[in-house]
Amino acid sequence: MSNTFVIKGTGGERKLHGTVRIAGAKNAALKAIAATVLFRDTVTLTNIPEINDALRMFDLLKDMGGDVSSKKTGSYEVFIPNELATEITPSIAKRMRASVVLTGPVLARYGEVSFPHPGGCVIGARPLDLFVSGFEKMGAKVLMKEDSYVVSAKSGLVGAEIFLKNQSVTVTETFMMAGVLAIGTTVIKNAAMEPEILHLAQFLNKCGAKISGAGTPTITIKGGKLLSAKGHIYKTMPDRIEAGSFLVLGALLARELHITNCNPLHLESPIEILRSAGVAIEIKKTEIIVRAPSHLEPVDIKTHEYPGFPTDLQAPMTVLLTQAEGDSTVFETIFEGRLNYTEELSAMGASITVMDPHRVLVRGKTELHGRKLTSPDLRAGLAFVIAAIVAKGESVIHNVDSTIDRGYEDVESRLRAIGVDIERAEIVPETTAITI
Repeated sequence: MSNTFVIKGTGGERKLHGTVRIAGAKNAALKAIAATVLFRDTVTLTNIPEINDALRMFDLLKDMGGDVSSKKTGSYEVFIPNELATEITPSIAKRMRASVVLTGPVLARYGEVSFPHPGGCVIGARPLDLFVSGFEKMGAKVLMKEDSYVVSAKSGLVGAEIFLKNQSVTVTETFMMAGVLAIGTTVIKNAAMEPEILHLAQFLNKCGAKISGAGTPTITIKGGKLLSAKGHIYKTMPDRIEAGSFLVLGALLARELHITNCNPLHLESPIEILRSAGVAIEIKKTEIIVRAPSHLEPVDIKTHEYPGFPTDLQAPMTVLLTQAEGDSTVFETIFEGRLNYTEELSAMGASITVMDPHRVLVRGKTELHGRKLTSPDLRAGLAFVIAAIVAKGESVIHNVDSTIDRGYEDVESRLRAIGVDIERAEIVPETTAITI
């Protein structure tokens, strides 16, 4: 069985309304789950989104010997014993790129770790050279055995100065966590500054870590002992990418959409760009209210590390630009190949010209038409959902379970609640019959 979405489009009619509550952030939850390896006692994690990637990360810990339990939806207790298998299970790790973040805590605590090249969305090369060079600077030895990396530091990791030649959220968090148990002081320069990093550091500090500078380009970690969660419960921050995606949808089709349980301060760049496109946006402390304008102005988009425009919102924003009245450009500066999905948008009726692997020209306004689509990755998959909602007619989006479900919790129910005609279906490959 393979999951699909069947969506009847609005034909561009501005009729969506209501309230959508934002779930916990995928990119925060996955790192918090990995961070439980740094604790000597049970860690309680709350507001964990019920998404495939989070469940797989828990599966990794359980497969390695960790104790994971859940008493209610979104709340988990994790205990990591003094003895843990140090191989990050290949069959699971190859299905999710974020598994690599476990390498830092496992290596720092147990003196060794082995892992395959991680999987996940295919949106450009994701080399591991930053991990390899960083571990070597911290005194570890890195070997390649068949298709796995084997890293050892039998005497423990030692603090080091690590300059990241490219800003990377996952690399920054991996070495920040490794530094918590390393001997001496670790300094990460040219660190990523995404709010998920600060959120993680703040929780670790409450539990005994000594991390300063998180959220700035230089992070300093003074190594110490295992952490204790006693008296502290982790609560996952709201997902800014999910909030931004609903914001784009509202800017296209909403009479009035209330996006709640979010942090508007994490979305300043998308909010300003949408306002320059003519979108009416009202900001409250934990809520954004958006109303679609009668027409959208063209705007140019250039992705950038935080606090710039997020690469993870580039695909939804490109869908919006197909409905703007004029020419817009999209410049993807971070990932190679992340504009490949635009071919499918063109097949729906969009006028998109590929200028080079990193830039496209979007000419609007164009009418989109429903069609059969296959979701290529997590973020482009949701962009296809938005395009299908905008389009005339019915669209069928395949590959939902292995892409969209990785990062968005029960997205179809929340879309239906604001007026979208969407159903989850199962398709049987042998007969291609669809049942709802």
